[in-house]
Amino acid sequence: MSDGNRDKSPANDHQVNIELPDDVADGEYANFVVITHSHAEFIFDFTRIVPGTQKARVQSRIIMAPQNAKALLSALTHNIQRYEHQHGEIATPGEDDSSGRFGFQAPDDILPN
Repeated sequence: MSDGNRDKSPANDHQVNIELPDDVADGEYANFVVITHSHAEFIFDFTRIVPGTQKARVQSRIIMAPQNAKALLSALTHNIQRYEHQHGEIATPGEDDSSGRFGFQAPDDILPN
């Protein structure tokens, strides 16, 4: 899992070239993720919730082994710390507005479990 920094040490001579196809390069916008897991994998369903709609469609589903999910957590934590060092603390729900919802709430009927 890469957190955006490359280790330049001689011991790290294994390099992976990552191809970014044109049809993927623009990315998908997601403002909500549903995370589920089994004993063997973590499943991340990235969705886009639009205020005023009753349905959210999964934009992308990513499935990871538990070890890779934990590596993702570590890389994300490191990058958030670097971001906040540069740009200031990121507001979390409850801090940004009194509702704790950043202006919208996911309809209860679209969430699993």
